[in-house]
Amino acid sequence: MTSPSGPVHEPQPAPGAVHTVPADPTDAGPTGWPPPPPGGYPAPEPDRITRFVLRLYERSPRWVVPLAAVGCVGIGMGYALLSNPTHAAPDAAPTCLLKLTTGLDCPGCGGTRALWYVLHADLPAAARHHFLFVFALPFLAYLFVAWAGNQAFGWRLPELRISSKVIGGFLGVWLAFSVLRNLPWAPFTSLYV
Repeated sequence: MTSPSGPVHEPQPAPGAVHTVPADPTDAGPTGWPPPPPGGYPAPEPDRITRFVLRLYERSPRWVVPLAAVGCVGIGMGYALLSNPTHAAPDAAPTCLLKLTTGLDCPGCGGTRALWYVLHADLPAAARHHFLFVFALPFLAYLFVAWAGNQAFGWRLPELRISSKVIGGFLGVWLAFSVLRNLPWAPFTSLYV
């Protein structure tokens, strides 16, 4: 018998076998798998807007970024105070698209009303509209003050160490809260906003 003409094929691994890749690309064998990485991809040149923002950031004082963040938070608080979401109709603009289309409360529904009540020092009413927002607010405020103080003035406040497990747990509780507040049975109907 003669061998068939054409390319010689590598033996195939048995079904369920684990394919291992050599650590060194030169030890990849005759087929050249995995192929050696290319020399690298050239970094794209930043466009004019990106160059402008980077130049502006490099030339600005340290306190500008925290001041801009405080401005954004202030705009959000001003919106909550001026719009008075506690007396607005449920479909008043701007509205939550999920609630408008499905009638369900989204994970953030009630947050603006809770902020309005927090700004008016009515914590029970704020917690009634979004308990998790009210719970997280002191932690978020401290993290922001610690970051902004360090950026602007070099303050070294004690770090609030939050592990990824704690963050994952909080997000899990938030997801459960988002589901439970939409259930149509008592006692979950008390969570409906």
